[in-house]
Amino acid sequence: MIEKTDPNGKGIRQLTKVDSTMLYAVGYDEEAQILEVVFRTGGIYRYFQISRELYEGLITAESKGQYMRTHVIGQYPYERIRRKPQ
Repeated sequence: MIEKTDPNGKGIRQLTKVDSTMLYAVGYDEEAQILEVVFRTGGIYRYFQISRELYEGLITAESKGQYMRTHVIGQYPYERIRRKPQ
């Protein structure tokens, strides 16, 4: 579990590291239906309108990267938080 500090009170406060070559960590806010993803490249994205079932599918998927490409990327609105590390 990764604790985050967000001075504006926005975003996911806890992220979970995942076993993936594409993703480093993910977090989910069920009330807001927001999925936050930290990619191994350093990019951080928030995806909106993500159901609990979709999040659980990601967490339990054998290939989390393939699940993201098939079910999330290009399918839901998103916001790029950080493109890559500075």
